[in-house]
Amino acid sequence: MAKKKPLVVVTRKLPDTIETRMRELFDARLNIEDRPMSAAELGEAMASADVLVPTVTDRIDAAVLSAAGPQMKLIAQFGNGFDNIDIRAAAQRGITVTNTPGVLTEDTADMTMALIVAVPRRMLRGIRILEAGEWSGWSPTSLLGHRINGKRLGIVGMGRIGTAVARRAHAFGMSIHYHNRRRVPPTTEESLEATYWESLDQMLARMDVVTIHTPSTPATYHLLSARRLRLMRPDAYLVNTARGDIVDEEVLAQMLEAGELAGAGLDVFQQEPAVNPRLKRSDRVVLVPHMGSATFEGRMEMGDKVLINIRAFVDGHRPPDRVLPTNS
Repeated sequence: MAKKKPLVVVTRKLPDTIETRMRELFDARLNIEDRPMSAAELGEAMASADVLVPTVTDRIDAAVLSAAGPQMKLIAQFGNGFDNIDIRAAAQRGITVTNTPGVLTEDTADMTMALIVAVPRRMLRGIRILEAGEWSGWSPTSLLGHRINGKRLGIVGMGRIGTAVARRAHAFGMSIHYHNRRRVPPTTEESLEATYWESLDQMLARMDVVTIHTPSTPATYHLLSARRLRLMRPDAYLVNTARGDIVDEEVLAQMLEAGELAGAGLDVFQQEPAVNPRLKRSDRVVLVPHMGSATFEGRMEMGDKVLINIRAFVDGHRPPDRVLPTNS
């Protein structure tokens, strides 16, 4: 008799190739309509499924986890971040959590670099003038921005993505500075000619551009608080492709309106999918809808990792991308 396939519930639409493989390997229930599931629907799924495949927009908190049936043993996240899942509550219920690390590094670094270029060069203002039919031709003093060559870039969080951004920015002629919990290896510092700042406050006050690459945790919530944002120079720029809640978004909007910051490039927002209307109105801000990792290649690699994690777990092995509760 053939072994019964595990029931796998997928919460959002995934690439067709990944969904097809899901159906081949497992008893997979797909979300063809790509409609976000409510907390009640997530709970219902966990009551019957063996494996749940959520994304970073699905809130898997203790209340949702309490609905899990005894057969529910794996949450295989389609995404690198996992701040949407209560990892400790899952562990207490004997549920393993996995994610898809490492596959989005280059894509997110590309998007970050695009914003680092676009904001000082006032690309959004230029696009709006063209779209409004207001462009009257080239002028020596029209739409003047700032070059990034020779500017100081402060990287908050020098992990995989932060380091990938540093490589790109160094090639653009920027001076690399970073703040991290620990210093990167000397060979990395030397190759990037990077300067380490133990004090985030001191680094922020001296940078031309600041870019954020830390995970979203209770410790990093509003890491760039009102106080820290006001340490930045009024001619500096802020870029965030990490998580929206790392920055005090309301204060950022106020500072941009008051001219206390030169501009910002944002791919993430504190109340996604809602975006602060003050940010949307500003010509100082380039906004993109959380698309830093949105490449065909990246999504396929994410899907492959999810499949590998599920197959390893179902076969009785430790999945390669297991997420453990902190301090455990």
